[in-house]
Amino acid sequence: MIKFFDIYKQDKIILRKNLRDFENTIKKSNFINGDPVNNFEKKFSKYCGTKYAVGCNSGTDALFLALKSLNLKENSEVILPAQTYCSTLFAVLRANLKPVLIDIQSNNPTICTKDLKRKINKKTSAVVVVHLYGQVCNIKEIKKIITKKNIYLIEDAAQAHGARDNSYNNFGKRAGSLGDIGCFSFYPGKNLGAYGDAGAITTNSKRLYTKIKKLRNLGGIKKYEHDFVGYNSRLDTIQASILLNKLVYLDKNNQKRKIIAKIYNDNIINPEIIKLKYTRGCVYHQYVVLSKKEKKIIKLFNKNKIQFGKHYPDPIHKLKGTKKLFKNKFFKNAESFSKYGISLPIDPNSKKKDIIKICKLLNSI
Repeated sequence: MIKFFDIYKQDKIILRKNLRDFENTIKKSNFINGDPVNNFEKKFSKYCGTKYAVGCNSGTDALFLALKSLNLKENSEVILPAQTYCSTLFAVLRANLKPVLIDIQSNNPTICTKDLKRKINKKTSAVVVVHLYGQVCNIKEIKKIITKKNIYLIEDAAQAHGARDNSYNNFGKRAGSLGDIGCFSFYPGKNLGAYGDAGAITTNSKRLYTKIKKLRNLGGIKKYEHDFVGYNSRLDTIQASILLNKLVYLDKNNQKRKIIAKIYNDNIINPEIIKLKYTRGCVYHQYVVLSKKEKKIIKLFNKNKIQFGKHYPDPIHKLKGTKKLFKNKFFKNAESFSKYGISLPIDPNSKKKDIIKICKLLNSI
């Protein structure tokens, strides 16, 4: 069996430390807003290159709280890509805002700037860019389009922990520091994953930081203090402890992912398999290929006990629960990624021989 991603194998090195921290949390009974939460927020903001970070209970809530903190007018328009996880769309709807979808690029999973230019209008209040598969969007071009239009830029960086932007000459800025607000998920399967639901929001704005801290804690920073109607969306102490331990190894594991991606890039030579154009700052949360022989590949993978993924089987304008909002809408590239995309194993600790085996199987299609 070639696993898609073996979390236990990756985290075995910190298992004892995690258990000790878990025991300490129980002994101290500081399950909510314990010291590890504050420590993680400080270290994660420093890692991302922002002044502030606020932990919350999920990446989904990170997006929702980010939108709520901006005080946008009800039903004002928020632009987002048609190929992303449902949370991006649901956050917009929960915030009583109107989602406007745009297509992604044909050979890259990030938003198409040409379509972005067409969709922006006077009702546009925010753009949510999704750094899908660990690939940072073309921030330089996006900022040119929205500058002087009073439009907020929100990064959905749920798949881009440690990813870097290379659209500027000063290559090096990390995801989460490129817009007004960055939103992260620490779902277990992420590059930086907790052992349950967890998320965080990054920003350089003290005003937004203070507002989000209150929003995630029932409208106030202190207990029994409620300045406005807020939400129960805190990052718990146990998950913060685990994230602190794992953050130390994030860059190392991202580098391993890049090495695996290079093996795929160098060894998949079948013209029936389309390799995406990722930039050097990508951290390969997923390594996705496109192929019209998708069914044949799946059959071959199942026969050889190779785990794989579909990210995602339906673009968000075709989800059962929300498709009525997007009647007669068509997004060619998003639909192509959903139909023909296959996510290959990208476990940081995969053996080279297993990755080569996958390449050979793909070349045999």
